[in-house]
Amino acid sequence: MRLPTWIAQHLAALRAVLVFTVLLGLVYPLALVAVGQLPGLNHKTDGSLITSGGTTVGSALIGQSFTDADGNPVARYFQSRPSAAGDGYDPTSTSASNLGPESVVDTIATDPEESSESLLTQVCGRSKEVGELNGVDGRRPFCTDDGVGAVLAVFRADGLTGPVTRVVSVNQAAPATPFVPTYEGVTVELAQPGEDYVAAGGVVTPIRGDAPADPAVPADAVTASASGLDPQISPAYAELQVNRVARERGADPAAVRELVKEHTDGRGLGFMGEPGVNVLELNLALDKQFAAR
Repeated sequence: MRLPTWIAQHLAALRAVLVFTVLLGLVYPLALVAVGQLPGLNHKTDGSLITSGGTTVGSALIGQSFTDADGNPVARYFQSRPSAAGDGYDPTSTSASNLGPESVVDTIATDPEESSESLLTQVCGRSKEVGELNGVDGRRPFCTDDGVGAVLAVFRADGLTGPVTRVVSVNQAAPATPFVPTYEGVTVELAQPGEDYVAAGGVVTPIRGDAPADPAVPADAVTASASGLDPQISPAYAELQVNRVARERGADPAAVRELVKEHTDGRGLGFMGEPGVNVLELNLALDKQFAAR
């Protein structure tokens, strides 16, 4: 007896679902797992885990912080780049800050929990801290000496034109001192918590300042990667830290510099991306060769 057409079509569809479920849901994944266990590939497919003294200390693919219990950098270690993934390098919360070049005005609220820093202030603060930690000039253009964005809200008599009537340093509140005392002859005020000076008509005016055009602190030392998990830093950021790490470990800077070179990866396929230094692998090599004092 011939089945009705609609039943035959449904049976054919069911057979196709079963066949592709077996092929793509079982055979294909198992084949990839098997290939991943081949010599030369198994380390990567198992997570590129790194062990020290028989204990897994991390992954070569995921960065981590080298700080003390209070979140302060441990001076004897090379420091990683910042991370916006959760509380830092959280694989379950991988993300960027979603702040862009126009994020230059902080939110200063009466409740500190509701306050937030602009991307510019984050960069300025990090640059100041990295400079102090490594004994270099941490100044950057458009940053104040106290590590916030050097931005004014300028009010003019006719909105966008006319004489200046009021000027507010929008990223500085009491007890700070305005980074410039006056602007076009008008005394600069400190920001008051809860005030939105942009909504009130102030024109956002970043001030470059006298910082060098080429900052001593590299960009990757003050900005997070898109994933927040980047395990590498630039050779320039590693070089910035060599003297400090060598001093803390009582080592020859040339020997530490050689370790940095050994743990620097080249460009992908010789032309993609930029060279990078794996921070975890470098710090483990430091502990092995130069025990901390």
